[in-house]
Amino acid sequence: MFMDELTPVVKQLTGYPVAFLGGFFSGLLRLNLSDDPVKQWLDQQSGSYSPSSSTTSNGKSGPQSISIE
Repeated sequence: MFMDELTPVVKQLTGYPVAFLGGFFSGLLRLNLSDDPVKQWLDQQSGSYSPSSSTTSNGKSGPQSISIE
């Protein structure tokens, strides 16, 4: 039963070891990918990283209310 829970983790680790370990350590160290040093490094590595921003086109940030009809 315990092995069934670890199977997806082991598959990801063996399939994409660098990405898995990078995500694991960034979560462990609580790094924010939109902070300046990490963002600059990611931009240099990939050139196409653009984190999703919480700012909408009208300039407001944060949760927005919507109406569903």
